[in-house]
Amino acid sequence: MDLFAQHGVVWRRVAILTLLCVALAAVAGSESLHAALLDVLSASKDLIIRYPVQGALLFVLLAAVSAMFAFVSIAIIVPVAVFVWGESLSMLLLWLGWILGGATAYCIARFLGRPVVQWLAADTALRRVERFIHPDTPFGLILLFQLGLPSEIPGYVLGLARYPFGKYLLALAFSELPYALATVSLGAGFVRAQSGVVLALGLSIATLSVGAFYLLRKRVRAAEAGKASQAVKEARPE
Repeated sequence: MDLFAQHGVVWRRVAILTLLCVALAAVAGSESLHAALLDVLSASKDLIIRYPVQGALLFVLLAAVSAMFAFVSIAIIVPVAVFVWGESLSMLLLWLGWILGGATAYCIARFLGRPVVQWLAADTALRRVERFIHPDTPFGLILLFQLGLPSEIPGYVLGLARYPFGKYLLALAFSELPYALATVSLGAGFVRAQSGVVLALGLSIATLSVGAFYLLRKRVRAAEAGKASQAVKEARPE
């Protein structure tokens, strides 16, 4: 059974995202809870204003780490970033952090190899998806690969496959941009106590991820079927 037949990881992500968005929407809809959290955000803002460069670097670093490891999430501190820096700068820092994390994962896999990668990511999952990726895999498929799978998987797989770094970086930047925009907008909705915006953006992120995954699965299966058909034709005697 291949990775694309295992829907559990995708739907698990959707369930976690949905629960998180419902919780954030509930807090945003509660005047007392939201006011208490705004006090916390104000205290955080005062600290970051005192150390602006360190605060920005720490946020980018946390974003990078979240792109490399499944157990780390940046979502919980995005409202702090929005409260301190506003939406535009927060989106840029988050996007750069995710690109940095993906590029680091790629370089670790490409230059240090599987012995190191298997300590950082689920080796079974990587092996299941590796056979679909080659240095000459079409760019569109790599883009779907980035959009549809957990962020900690593509960088390692593409590094192990020695996919061209420039094309990988371009696909990474394109694929992370909509997620960065939606995540920061979700954080802004929470800061402004807009429960409906929080739920709508959470649903949009989940829909994009699931849609990309199933489109990726469809493309991969079609490619496999084409290869199998071609092999049968070549094996058929004249």
